[in-house]
Parts: sequence; structure tokens; C-alpha cells
Amino acid sequence: MLVDFQELPDESRVWIYQANRPFKEEELEILKPKLDAFLQQWTAHGNDLKAGYDLPYNRFIVLGLDQSEAGATGCSIDASVHFIQAVEKEFDIDLMDKMNVSFKNGPYVAYKDLADFRKMAKAKSVSPNTIVFNNLVQNVGEYKEFWEVPASESWHSRFF
Repeated sequence: MLVDFQELPDESRVWIYQANRPFKEEELEILKPKLDAFLQQWTAHGNDLKAGYDLPYNRFIVLGLDQSEAGATGCSIDASVHFIQAVEKEFDIDLMDKMNVSFKNGPYVAYKDLADFRKMAKAKSVSPNTIVFNNLVQNVGEYKEFWEVPASESWHSRFF
């Protein structure tokens, strides 16, 4: 069951997929109805899942699931991963590589592999105050509060 992401309770589980490039406007026009359709029919053992999505910075797909009525199962999580993989293929975009870092660089969102980010930290091209996206947050409440944080307040702090 598709719901507005903003209406999900803070305890709702989230999965964050960061893209290696921004989605183009014309891609978003195709992607949004696909997300709507997927979440409308997303189920776990025949139970509708109350879920929504967010597309911040045209660079991330954030799926949120209110598990108070029905929770995710292995099969439903597999279905969401297959959906994301289909998006990757259709738009020739990488959403599943967890060995990359997204961070704010002025008004832009930069995307670097972990080794390059580490080198940038050593070269002081990024600092502990650089705003990073902590894609390890687990629920909507953490997403709202701790997703965009200074690197010093995230797992990224180990590079400084």
C-alpha cells in the first residue's frame, strides 16, 4: 500500500540506495510511476506493506516501510532488491554499490569511492565538518535526524 513518505512513523524501517549520478528529470518522470506501482503491490506473505519513498537530491532512492501492521520478510526484501536492480538496468545507473560515499560539496552532492574519499580526507580536501550522507540509518526518525551529518558524527569519522 503506497503512502506519502512524510506520513510514515519515525519507527518505520528505511533502505537507502545512493546513485552514482543524479537522475535526470525525464528519468524521474518514468521512475516515480514505477515506484508508485511497485509499492502499491508490495506484499509480505500476502499482506499489503504500508510503504513510501523519497527521492532526495534526485540522487537517492529511500524506501520507507511502516512495520506496525506488516513487516518485511525475506521474500519482500528480495522483491525490493530486484526492483532496484531493474531500475539500475533501465537507467544505466549504480544504486547497489555500498563502497562509495556521497557528500555535500558546496551546493552539489559529490560521489566518490571509499578509497578516494579516504585520500581526500588525508589531503584535507574534505574535513570532519563536511556533510556526508549516512546511509546506515535504520528508520525514518534516524533518516530525518542523522542522515545528513558532519563526517565527524558518522562512520566516516574514521578517515579523519
